[in-house]
Amino acid sequence: MKIAFYAPLKSPEHSVPSGDRLMARQLLAALGLAGHQVEVVSHLRAFSPSPDVPAEQEVAAKEERARISAMWRQTGAPDLWFSYHPYYKAPDRLGPILSRQAGIPYVTAESSYSRRRDIGGWALSQKAIVEGIRQAAVNICLTDRDRAGLYEAVPEARLERLQPFIDVAPFRLLTPRPRAGRLAVVAMMRPGDKLSSYRCLAAVLAGLLDEAWTLDVVGDGPARSEVADAFSAIPPERLVWHGELPAEAVRAVLSSASLYLWPGHGEAYGLSYLEAQAAGLPTIAENVAGVSEVVSDGRSGILVPGGDLASYRRAIRQLLQEDERRGRMSLAARRFVLEERSLEAASQRLDAILRDVSGAA
Repeated sequence: MKIAFYAPLKSPEHSVPSGDRLMARQLLAALGLAGHQVEVVSHLRAFSPSPDVPAEQEVAAKEERARISAMWRQTGAPDLWFSYHPYYKAPDRLGPILSRQAGIPYVTAESSYSRRRDIGGWALSQKAIVEGIRQAAVNICLTDRDRAGLYEAVPEARLERLQPFIDVAPFRLLTPRPRAGRLAVVAMMRPGDKLSSYRCLAAVLAGLLDEAWTLDVVGDGPARSEVADAFSAIPPERLVWHGELPAEAVRAVLSSASLYLWPGHGEAYGLSYLEAQAAGLPTIAENVAGVSEVVSDGRSGILVPGGDLASYRRAIRQLLQEDERRGRMSLAARRFVLEERSLEAASQRLDAILRDVSGAA
């Protein structure tokens, strides 16, 4: 099929790395692997931090619809429109209208809706999300939490599940060589949930100074100084600050560690968890948000109650001390991702969903 791909929050070609950008790129790869001709049809960013959408953003959306419509008159319309991650701060202002005009199926992936966002001036944006969910030939949900939110908003909507996934090919080439006591975390340093998770992790580790461990910290961002302050109670020789690293270097750090630590406050799911497990790292996180979608509790890692620092600390201590258990979890974590959460598996699932709704053979 010929597919028009659009990510209203952040284009796959955006200069700033993030989980959203990575998943957009992986969806493109999965669609391409299935044999589809996929084009990123627009790079227009629809994000607005407040309900008061700037007038120029509305004008830009109108101009972009006109541009794409004119292009389709010359080249022909695609077989369907694929919208990745529309939500109340970044609704899709292009796809629903253009899909209706061209008479093609409209598809969403990781569309998000929560009734509590109806207040505070977001009602119009929320209405646009609901209309998109209702119009969609299918809404592909990456978490049960998103699925429940969409079902509550539009019970008649067609919903399908696609498990979060990564490209495991680079990880298949790795030979994990874990070093006892080597811990790792990979996360951007920005205000909000990321900083909250860093502060939680620092508090947990400050109570484990009687154990032998060193933490590799991979990441950078505007909250770098606040993150450093959070770890100020920990002896500096316990911490290795790598900053932002290219993907290959991140994999090298992961493959030499023995545990992956990240509380996961506010994580939709967290692709870094899958990458760590693909490198053979048992993962310890809080059972919050969508973390349970990517960490198999008791199998590939340990999930503790949200906000329970004592339980988090106890889980780390156990896996630091229990080499045999940690080894079993390491093997299980690697199998979990390489066998169940691969790009190839996602491509097959995604292809089946889209062919069904489009009527393609």
